[in-house]
Amino acid sequence: MSGRFSQEAMTRAMREIATGLGVPTDDAQLLRLTNNAVFALPRSGIVIRIARTHRLRERVTKVVQLARWFADIDAPSVRLAPEVAQPVEVGDLTASVWTYVPGNASAPTVEDLGSTLRCFHALDSPPFSVAAWDPIGDARRRLVDADGLSSEDHDYLMAWCDRLEPQIAALSQRSERTLIHGDAHVGNLLREPSGRVVFCDFDSTCIGPWQVDLAAVAVGTARFGAVEACGRLTNAYGCDITSDSDWTVLREARELKMIAAAAPLLASSSAVADEFAVRMRSIEQVDSTRRWTPFADLT
Repeated sequence: MSGRFSQEAMTRAMREIATGLGVPTDDAQLLRLTNNAVFALPRSGIVIRIARTHRLRERVTKVVQLARWFADIDAPSVRLAPEVAQPVEVGDLTASVWTYVPGNASAPTVEDLGSTLRCFHALDSPPFSVAAWDPIGDARRRLVDADGLSSEDHDYLMAWCDRLEPQIAALSQRSERTLIHGDAHVGNLLREPSGRVVFCDFDSTCIGPWQVDLAAVAVGTARFGAVEACGRLTNAYGCDITSDSDWTVLREARELKMIAAAAPLLASSSAVADEFAVRMRSIEQVDSTRRWTPFADLT
């Protein structure tokens, strides 16, 4: 499928960015094609990450600011590529450039996620403004950029947002708030050559209830069939999120994110569109047993 955010369009943008940086692209590897197109250029030691929705392009600026602060305080985070003016603009797209972390024989585990999350949650708030957790606003912004979304699905998702919004507001009001990653799962961990495990992908990083960061694995356990992951994270972090009094709201917020995130990409991938339909029907039919496939596995 073609579109503003297709693989072909992202590849052209990556090559234009690389040309501007003076680096070759003959070894470029597409690592991920979900909310961002992520390309590794191993010989040049960089990763180019291009936002695939115009409505969320301001996040790239936020991510760059956070990454610079993380480097200053030696937080467990991947580092920006040195000596690159960021963010990088290419046409009407926005990108960031990162230090490449080569694959490691010892891949990060759920236990690593628990310990790294504990370090992350212990960080002070940044010395600059960071937005509050707002899964409803996030979903609505993605729906505005949704190519190929039917009017029926659009209306259903907007009604879901309207219903969930006061519950999210009440949860945020009564909860302890801290810096949260916002999309905390093993796929957003990297193991550096030194052995240190660090986070990547700070698009969703914000100030909010720390419990949000435990919901991703718990929902993934239910939807993707990762049977042991939730229990292992509970042991590593020291909290069973599924026993939390706010678990139902946290689960819905996560599931909304996992569906709305694909809305801008429907015109660019038939596989994503098919999986989106599976997720929508399972929510509409209140079918918690229907298994989902990660969007990252489809591209």
